[in-house]
Amino acid sequence: MAEILIIDDEKAIRKTLGEILGFEGYKIDEAIDGEEGLKKFSEKKYDIVLCDIKMPKMDGIEFLEKAKYINADVPVIMISGHGNIDTAVDAVKKGAFDYISKPPDLNRLLITLRNATEKQQLVTQTKVLKRKVSKVQEMVGESGQMKKIKDTIEKVAPTDARVLITGENGAGKELVARWIHEKSNRNSGPIVEVNCAAIPGELIESELFGHEKGSFTSAIKQRIGKFEQANGGTLFLDEIGDMSLNAQAKVLRALQEGKITRVGADKDINVDVRVIAATNKDLLKEVDQKNFRLDLYHRLGVIIIHVPSLNDRREDIPLLVNYFLEMIAQDYGQPTKQIEKKAIEALQIYNWSGNIRELRNVVERLIILSGKTISLEDVESYVVPKN
Repeated sequence: MAEILIIDDEKAIRKTLGEILGFEGYKIDEAIDGEEGLKKFSEKKYDIVLCDIKMPKMDGIEFLEKAKYINADVPVIMISGHGNIDTAVDAVKKGAFDYISKPPDLNRLLITLRNATEKQQLVTQTKVLKRKVSKVQEMVGESGQMKKIKDTIEKVAPTDARVLITGENGAGKELVARWIHEKSNRNSGPIVEVNCAAIPGELIESELFGHEKGSFTSAIKQRIGKFEQANGGTLFLDEIGDMSLNAQAKVLRALQEGKITRVGADKDINVDVRVIAATNKDLLKEVDQKNFRLDLYHRLGVIIIHVPSLNDRREDIPLLVNYFLEMIAQDYGQPTKQIEKKAIEALQIYNWSGNIRELRNVVERLIILSGKTISLEDVESYVVPKN
């Protein structure tokens, strides 16, 4: 059942509303004024708020304005014994879901709560559907490094400049590539990904450029390569540091001339592709070791974006944890679990060798195995390795 926060400086009103709504199956929490209510609202996720208007320290209208800044999706129902039409209109204009006069009519109150609950459910369902059809997940983080990356994406995305993205495995290189495509003039075209580390060296050319039927033993039919599939869009070459030197030479030609040749063919095919590459290796060291072509490095690295490890941007961990808590809960069709401050602090000092990917898996584990609230003990039991 929905959880309601009742904010009213009159103890009798809080008690009466709490008993009535508790009997109807709602979970109730109370605050004696707007200041305490805002503190509770910022620390816990409520489904609905019932808020008096005339209160000491912080009145209901001020609470409403600040609450909408924290979480605009939670319906706030204003209640008052001193109100008039102008007060009601002002409250609704500032984002209140509805306005009820004191003493509240029980049937009117229950109908309003039901409507507010249904609205909240629709908001949640809409968010889930939007995320499922969305091409790209959010890029969460307000650290200096993340702000710099977002700013660079805004500048480089509208151009056709090639981008080289560096960083550890699981740090979010693919997400950066997808945001560059999403914000580019090519976003109506495809973004095609090739994991160069996952394809055997003898097959990478066929994967990239395609092949003609009969060009080699297992070529039983013609195949269109990734360059052609990405025509008019973006080709994302992930882990390009693992590409063979022979394939590198052909990629270099494609970048220089805008042409590719299928394996087993002698006809050039023009392609209009923006190439974004990513690697977890130091490509200049690979050049020194004769594993990577210097001319290809310079062709790919017109713009270089380094994605920091999660250990290097620990201040973003609380935002990321809350993002994953909400996202995974929506996927499971469950209420979003709360997490204690000490649990967040423990996650901030953990060594994230697997970066964002590992954090997401850990949050999912905590959602499954913990109780109603994720505690420090849960983190110690299910995340921190035992000595």
